[in-house]
Amino acid sequence: MKIILSVSILFVTFVVSAFPSSDPIMQDQRRDIKTDSVIKNPAYDADLAEKLGADAYGMKNFVLVILKTGSNVTDDKAFITECFRGHMDNINRLEKEGKLVVAGPMAKNEQHYRGIFILDIATIEEAEALLGSDPAVREKLLAADLYKWYGSAALPLYLEHANKIWKKQP
Repeated sequence: MKIILSVSILFVTFVVSAFPSSDPIMQDQRRDIKTDSVIKNPAYDADLAEKLGADAYGMKNFVLVILKTGSNVTDDKAFITECFRGHMDNINRLEKEGKLVVAGPMAKNEQHYRGIFILDIATIEEAEALLGSDPAVREKLLAADLYKWYGSAALPLYLEHANKIWKKQP
């Protein structure tokens, strides 16, 4: 008799727990557990998010540019120097205009990648237009692969600190 009673209690417990409760508080708790997987940010700054163009996740679209060795194989040192001086001037101009967030060279590698840019713009077409103002790209000393990239909208904020730590501007 004790075994039948124990099995009956277990059966009732499992069956009852499998059906939704009519208690509204229990229903709300179950709904929160099942659907509320988003963590709210207590430090959220709506004004800053709007200023940076952030979406609800604090992210936005950028364009990632991977620079690689171009098709121009000239050995004219003066021409190369002039083009790369213009390349550096263009980088500095784009940064001042708020369109370039990250730029930097890469170590030698088998893919002939030379550097990267992250541009604070939303479209590949706009990136192509900006790259047209770079003499090293225009003269095909560098070539560029462009990709849409989704990253933190706060990325441009690091520039304020980055501009306080360099001694020499290239």
